[in-house]
Amino acid sequence: MRVKTGTARRSGHKKTLEMTKGFRMTKNRLIQVANEALLHAGQYAYVGRKNKKRDFRRLWILRINGALKEFNLPYSQFINKLKTSKIELDRKVLAIIASEDPQTFKKIVKEVK
Repeated sequence: MRVKTGTARRSGHKKTLEMTKGFRMTKNRLIQVANEALLHAGQYAYVGRKNKKRDFRRLWILRINGALKEFNLPYSQFINKLKTSKIELDRKVLAIIASEDPQTFKKIVKEVK
């Protein structure tokens, strides 16, 4: 007796169509097109997770650099002096301090200078 793939295939198709809900045009209705769209979506999501880290680092650097304008200290020199004075604060924390607590950031800059 041979086994047909009826229910297994249907459940696979349903899963694909559920995942492509909200996609445009036939990408959320036709199985083959939806499968292709899902593969691409997965690739874009993977790349996006890597880019997110890059984007946030750029944002933190911009915020720190903006806060350093009033002290006439370039970002690169500030980071170098941080390292030499053995202050281990990462860019994320520095950016948060610079935006939310300027007094503390001022103390950090004075400590570095």
